[in-house]
Amino acid sequence: AMLQASARSFLRKECPLSLLQEMSENQKGYPQKLWDRLVELGWLGVMTPLEYGGTGGDFLDLCLLLECLGEACCPGPFFSTVVLGGTAIQSGGSDGQKSALLPRLVNGEIILSLAFTEPGAWYDPSGFTTRALEVDDGYIIAGTKTFVENAHIADYLLCAAKTGKGLGLFLVEAKSQGVHCTLLETLAFEKQCQVFFDKVKVPTENIIGPKGAAHDLLLKLQDKAAVAKCAEMVGGMQRAFDLTLSYVKEREQFGRPIGSFQAVQHHCANMALDLDSARFMTYQAAWKMARGLPAGLEAAMAKAWTSQASKRVTTLGHQLHGAVSFCEEHDLHLFYRKAQAGAVFFGDADFHLERIADHLGL
Repeated sequence: AMLQASARSFLRKECPLSLLQEMSENQKGYPQKLWDRLVELGWLGVMTPLEYGGTGGDFLDLCLLLECLGEACCPGPFFSTVVLGGTAIQSGGSDGQKSALLPRLVNGEIILSLAFTEPGAWYDPSGFTTRALEVDDGYIIAGTKTFVENAHIADYLLCAAKTGKGLGLFLVEAKSQGVHCTLLETLAFEKQCQVFFDKVKVPTENIIGPKGAAHDLLLKLQDKAAVAKCAEMVGGMQRAFDLTLSYVKEREQFGRPIGSFQAVQHHCANMALDLDSARFMTYQAAWKMARGLPAGLEAAMAKAWTSQASKRVTTLGHQLHGAVSFCEEHDLHLFYRKAQAGAVFFGDADFHLERIADHLGL
């Protein structure tokens, strides 16, 4: 409670919702001053062990922060660096890789991102066409990755590619010869990129996890990324609900607040049910992950539900606000945009419903 209270207080002051719209046309996508403040607060190292300069928290602590960041629609590379890059290195990196990269991550010296999805392959590695060919002094990576967040400003990309022996995860310097990034236009103002790997050379020591056996590592990373995105979406749902609840209590029609009408009350009740259900399922999965317990089923359930619930909540918010919320000057559309984008991040509802069926043996 103390962590979230201090985070909300800071973000309300330093990261107003107007900042996201201001940064939408900025190629970098975030103000350096805000990023430096997150570093000072220790947020980048919330899940990093003390020996590497972090605060020694766990995945549950990270999700608490992500909920607050979601409420503020905070722009920047926090998710790609801390959730995707940091989790991958902590879970599969060697001692040398952890010592070299994690302290720099905590200090805000490097930005990381995960190059995972491909055109036509979505989140199923079996459809990947990006390959890493083993040569005498390492690997040569060739292929295309899409929706790689912050790739244009990243220092390192963690690229998943097929090898002759299975699936590998490689740490690639983003400025390496043969790496080409193209910024994409996105609904939620996020800095997503198409990345082309044109025969990029990677040394053997840059392999993350077991050689040619990164499938399990990537599966667990997918689950954590999905739950982390759920936590961020829960924050957005909460803020959209708060905006709506405040509005229906104040907006008057026929001489009384519109919140006194039963049809409006039903909509607000449905929003509250979706919000609390999403929060409960998200934190159940996060708690199990923080305790090292199997959480594949819980992660899939949380993402399937939250993906749908976040869209319902923000859509009902617009309906109850009426025409005013469709103006760009109003904040509600920011949360609708984030809900639509987050719903497909690391698997949409249909993707995770299939995973739930697999867990149930169907």
